[in-house]
Amino acid sequence: MSQDREQRIKDSFERQTMMKTLGANLGRIDQGVVEIMAPILPGSRQQHGVAHAALTFALGDSSAGYAALTMLPDTQEVMTAEIKINLLAPGQGDHLLARGRVLKPGRRLVVVSSEVFAVTDGEEKLIAVLQGTMVPVPIQAQH
Repeated sequence: MSQDREQRIKDSFERQTMMKTLGANLGRIDQGVVEIMAPILPGSRQQHGVAHAALTFALGDSSAGYAALTMLPDTQEVMTAEIKINLLAPGQGDHLLARGRVLKPGRRLVVVSSEVFAVTDGEEKLIAVLQGTMVPVPIQAQH
């Protein structure tokens, strides 16, 4: 993947205030694959003390969206059209890791998935899977 495309994803990620609020960071960026990590902050927990499903969903959705963006020309961005989540286990660990990937690229629709893991002492436990559709859209002027 080109350095320009990787930088474009990094720049876009920096504009996501939600990811900043969650303490998220970009990890691996490859053609069709993007990873995002975030700590399980006190403000991101549900009543049982584990990661809220909203944190899991946000990381999964964003990693899948950025995976789609790695496949698009520089004149396009991406928006989520629909995405489904299956929560498999509580998000309990040191941090969460979302690994998004492209299942089928297309000009009008990009089918994506993401696996979200709770990581404890480097060991990954699968806690959620997401599958959805991203829609390529023209780049809008930045605000």
